Amino acid sequence: MSLHLQSEVSLKAFNSFGVEVGARLFAQAHNDDEVREALRLAESHDLPLLVIGGGSNLLLTRDVEALVLRMASRGIRILEDDGERVLVEAEAGEPWHPFVLWSLEQGLNGLENLSLIPGTVGAAPMQNIGAYGVELKDLFVGLTALDRQGGELRDFSLDECAFAYRDSLFKREAGRWLILRVRLQLSRVAALRLDYGPVRQRLAAMGIEAPTASDVSRAICAIRSEKLPDPAELGNAGSFFKNPLVSNAVAERIRAEHADLVGYPAGEGLLKLAAGWLIERAGWKGFRDGDAGVHRLQALVLVNYGQASGEQLLALARRIQADIQARFGVELEIEPNVL
Repeated sequence: MSLHLQSEVSLKAFNSFGVEVGARLFAQAHNDDEVREALRLAESHDLPLLVIGGGSNLLLTRDVEALVLRMASRGIRILEDDGERVLVEAEAGEPWHPFVLWSLEQGLNGLENLSLIPGTVGAAPMQNIGAYGVELKDLFVGLTALDRQGGELRDFSLDECAFAYRDSLFKREAGRWLILRVRLQLSRVAALRLDYGPVRQRLAAMGIEAPTASDVSRAICAIRSEKLPDPAELGNAGSFFKNPLVSNAVAERIRAEHADLVGYPAGEGLLKLAAGWLIERAGWKGFRDGDAGVHRLQALVLVNYGQASGEQLLALARRIQADIQARFGVELEIEPNVL
């Protein structure tokens, strides 16, 4: 047996909220064979298999009666390179931000706006990660996943993944597909996305007039570091709520009472509201109840000040959701996976 199976393991170090819960069984898979072995072991112990990456998009509210499998596979390779377009494949267990830095070191453009996002490569397609005007789907070519139902490997194209805002086929069919490898098309020719004001402002503050992809990455890392707490210092899962999509009519109703409403066009007749603005305007920014709180600098981030349980963090989230619904008539959707 190559897979090292452990019993009754604390998951505190494996979720970025730092919530103390236990796993009935725990293992780390470094290759496809160990993934298959984990599936067999889970079945033999009559337990479900819960797959995690960096644990940065997860809120655990109780002990996990499952075999928790952490994807620890490593490997990045260039599959095709025509001098301009470069097809890159990365294993699911690769940490996301180091992968972004690797691409920049190779002179490849495209991932710079997704710098400093926590988690792993394999988790990125689950919710179609995005930041500062770029989403994973903009660079995505394909992935290889294991079908837990039949045990076969399947390659998915862009269209087959059904990507949407913080959503995908793999999130909607949670528990069926286990992502093993992801393929992205990057470029040796820069096509920088500087649409979001804070990025241009930070580059200007850095004295950079003709930015490179690496410059954009550094600017975004600086912005994110100021706005989002480091999970190693303060437990959190980044943005806890999705930015809600509303009709222009709803947006205008809110703007009639709040002229400074923050929103972005999101297709015909739709506006994407800034969830952080809604939460801050409702007075939740910096709120704390025991060790569960809302970050003092970014209202979109729930934090664990030390000993908060998953139940306490979820209860706080529910209170915020109810208040935003009552004040603005807008429903906030939780972004992390809640277990």
